[in-house]
Amino acid sequence: MTRVAKGKVVYVTYRIRDVVGSFLEQSDFAVGYVHGAGVALFPKVEEALDGVTVGTTVEVTLFPEDAFGQHLPELVFIDDIENVPPTLRYVGAEAQMESDQGVVRTFVVSRIEDGKLTVDGNHPYAGKTLVYAVDVVRIRDATPAEIARGEPLDAQFH
Repeated sequence: MTRVAKGKVVYVTYRIRDVVGSFLEQSDFAVGYVHGAGVALFPKVEEALDGVTVGTTVEVTLFPEDAFGQHLPELVFIDDIENVPPTLRYVGAEAQMESDQGVVRTFVVSRIEDGKLTVDGNHPYAGKTLVYAVDVVRIRDATPAEIARGEPLDAQFH
């Protein structure tokens, strides 16, 4: 039986919830990654998958430092709504901003209240402890091109 190992393309579906059990996200279609490439998965999730077979479900708890990091207050900005372009005046609007050091980050409008608009550059899951449930649905050998790239040429598997 084929096992998850370095140099294999592994297709998984997943569900993410917080530690109190609230559902956050799921993948309905299997997505692939090259095991051992260190590209697609958080290291603790990839480590938990090492050696398992098709049909296995692993569950991994990730603390903020293992996943999306701590929520950084310095990435939250509040401004008068009049100072914001009309195209960004709704919750969920996204804007790319570049720092003086050339780092580009996506900021999302997270609140509009009392004439003020809040944008947040943190990942929505930053600061949260997450529980990943990952189901292995297919394993195959990676091609040399996929190993060199660090990702499968067919990222989705139906």
